[in-house]
Amino acid sequence: MPIRAKVAVLISGTGSNMAALLYASRRDDCPYEIVLVGSNDPEAGGLALAKAEGIATFALPHKGMKRAEHDAAMERAVLDAGAQYIALAGYMRILSPEFVSRWEGRMLNIHPSLLPKYKGLDTHARAIEAGDSHAGCSVHLVTAELDDGPVLGQTPVAVVPGDTPATLAGRVLFAEHQLYSRMLEKLVTRPFRADWLLERVGEIALALPEAEPRDSHGAPGWRTGGKSGKFFAYFNDQHHGEPHIAVLVKTDGPDELAALVERDPDIWFRPAYYGASGWAGLILNRPGVDWDHVNHWLMRSWRQVAPKRLTRFMDAADEF
Repeated sequence: MPIRAKVAVLISGTGSNMAALLYASRRDDCPYEIVLVGSNDPEAGGLALAKAEGIATFALPHKGMKRAEHDAAMERAVLDAGAQYIALAGYMRILSPEFVSRWEGRMLNIHPSLLPKYKGLDTHARAIEAGDSHAGCSVHLVTAELDDGPVLGQTPVAVVPGDTPATLAGRVLFAEHQLYSRMLEKLVTRPFRADWLLERVGEIALALPEAEPRDSHGAPGWRTGGKSGKFFAYFNDQHHGEPHIAVLVKTDGPDELAALVERDPDIWFRPAYYGASGWAGLILNRPGVDWDHVNHWLMRSWRQVAPKRLTRFMDAADEF
């Protein structure tokens, strides 16, 4: 298992979802650990629980502070704790767009409705008033727009006759405690999972002109140029006993491949069979992958095999 991802949890109250995340993290094979519980309320009940469980805490009242100023202080505590992800668990503060942007794809929230239904407050009352058969909860990535980020997972909860917002909320809370830890695990492990990495590489590759997916010897690949086109990338999922999940891209030849591997052995490797002709393995199942770097190499590899009719404008631009 990769090194456990470090997670900060931000709360404003009792922190029951924080507790669910914390106790799930005590499982031997859990891929994350809680390194900080932070709050905008020094009296938040969840802080006492976190302290009792040996988790570092940070509290700073927001009253009298500008939003950006308070956000910056909270973020500094998160970074000082070494957190790589933020989980919002009843944190009753709208975060500034700048804060959200810096944590794009690494901050998640749990919301007590089946999004996109009932964003904001009073979700259970609104579900009952609408006559819905099910309410529920959603875990989503945080974006600048309230409760609007991509949904990672949901759990529906039946609305039963005689339900009040309070009784429904109680059952939904059970579902929240089950769902949140699973979705946090899914988020922190996806940079090491072949399915997610393949999807990410495919999105980049297929954005290139006339690129199309095509399997090669049972492995996913991408080529360009139509029926007589050539491959510009292959996806390598621990083939031939290698530990790497990687995208294979074309270099200028064996000499450049050797230089890449020698300079950055944690990023590049010489793939079996393909390496003899200068293909390089760009390792993806590692922390801190620079996707702009991956994009650069896919573009460069594409240009090496694409027909001149597709590259002539790029070639002309390079001359200036």
